[in-house]
Amino acid sequence: MDIFNITKKFPSEEKFELTDQIRRSSRAICRAIGEGYRKRQYPKHFSSKMSDADMENTETQVSLDFAKDCKYISQEEYMELINKSEEVGRMLNHMVKNPEKYRPK
Repeated sequence: MDIFNITKKFPSEEKFELTDQIRRSSRAICRAIGEGYRKRQYPKHFSSKMSDADMENTETQVSLDFAKDCKYISQEEYMELINKSEEVGRMLNHMVKNPEKYRPK
């Protein structure tokens, strides 16, 4: 939701490029986690979906780099979002490497 709210102030000429792309990639993180979690009884599938989520997280970070460099967001906004994204990345990495810890009991 932070990404959605911050992109509301992006220029209209970015609507079909950066705005749309960063919104899609940030939402895809959540979708991949949800899909993987429902299939967590299959460790390889779970790890694959968490890896997909991590890929989308990286894509979101690249878009944040562009947003900062184009001056659509401040350095402070950028750092806040990047820090959150890096924390998500650490959690996803743990899930990819330790799928057995997330299996249903």
